[in-house]
Amino acid sequence: MKQVFMQAASLVTLVPVLLLSACATPMQQTDATMQTYDRDTEYAVTQRPNGFAVSINYSRYQFIPESSAVATACKSQAMAIAYEHAEKSGRKIQPLNEQLIRISMGRNGLTGITSCSATAIAEWSL
Repeated sequence: MKQVFMQAASLVTLVPVLLLSACATPMQQTDATMQTYDRDTEYAVTQRPNGFAVSINYSRYQFIPESSAVATACKSQAMAIAYEHAEKSGRKIQPLNEQLIRISMGRNGLTGITSCSATAIAEWSL
């Protein structure tokens, strides 16, 4: 009887661990308040002395996980928002280097949502 109880207790402990291990969330890049950009994207712009930083949270459903596709879309969104913000500000920014965009990825295996958090630093052109 004691052995059955111990096995049940191990199973009760194991199930939540397995469920949580199926989920991974990306590291947040900022504490700034996010605004909705589109169905898949939230963003925040933080002013800096020589420009600004664009932080985004991007997520979408994928039946077959393709993290590289989400990473590419995430970086593209960060760059697009940076250029749009510069245009709205009436200024130009230096070309953004996609390789310098900080990115963090995550996936929830239960819901099929792949997520990305990214930050791009934009500097004003002289």
